[in-house]
Amino acid sequence: MKNRASLTAEYMALFRALESSRPASSRLFNDSFAACFLGELRKWLYRVARGELGRRLVERVLDSAAPGARAAGIARTKWIDDEVTAALAEAKQLVLLGAGFDTRAFRLPEAARATTFELDHPETSRAKQAALKKHGSLPDRVRYGSLDFIHQAVDAVLEQAGFDKMQTACFVWEGVTNYLTAEAIDAVLRQVQHAAPGSILLFTYVDRAVLENPERFFGAAKLMARLESYGESWTFGYYPEALPAYLAARGYHLLANLSVADVWRRTGRSGSGTRGYEFYWLASARVARQTNESESRS
Repeated sequence: MKNRASLTAEYMALFRALESSRPASSRLFNDSFAACFLGELRKWLYRVARGELGRRLVERVLDSAAPGARAAGIARTKWIDDEVTAALAEAKQLVLLGAGFDTRAFRLPEAARATTFELDHPETSRAKQAALKKHGSLPDRVRYGSLDFIHQAVDAVLEQAGFDKMQTACFVWEGVTNYLTAEAIDAVLRQVQHAAPGSILLFTYVDRAVLENPERFFGAAKLMARLESYGESWTFGYYPEALPAYLAARGYHLLANLSVADVWRRTGRSGSGTRGYEFYWLASARVARQTNESESRS
């Protein structure tokens, strides 16, 4: 898999930066760091959008180029923000798997009381740290580790970084599973399951049906063509109805399983004519028990 901190990650940063430029009364979250990850073109779009009319124009252009992408990105950010905030009321560790340009360790008040472990491709991590250093934000409570999901074990990398298996944690796995193989995902889930019971895993995935027939879903065919042109095609998805049994077999209890389109509708912003993706899903699960290696892999 290519370094994931590429165009897709940068566009997500742009979506977050645009949302954060809205008035405090209407924005769904505030990510003051997002703009520091933008390349020249995306940075120019962000500058145009600093005013109300400019922001509406840029949003219209983005929604036309990739229908549903901006709404989906905003909705998933909002939902994960809320879930992380709730989980960190008890958990003292936050783990970002494939951290990309995620800045929750710096912008969520609850994260200031936790130790955060950011695991990602070394080039991505170095670029992110350099950008944040210019912003003045590299606290000691955030630890970085290099991770290749295909060739490295998550639990081994975490152990080297000082992760405490005896304390509960909140794991965030955002925007990653759709780029991996079934075997790599299974391995990560079984490694994360070694965390203390009660730990929470938040992750995103795509409906497997969109890989089989993109034309079924709003915005899917156009998006997948763009991803292919970036060299970042999707490789894996779940059928949403099969997820509870799949996770249960790996020692998790499914807590929530919903599409970003549902989250977007709940924000009250869908009346603007924008739509989220019906095929892009959000899930949360609790580590329920330790599984035996001899258990069958379903």
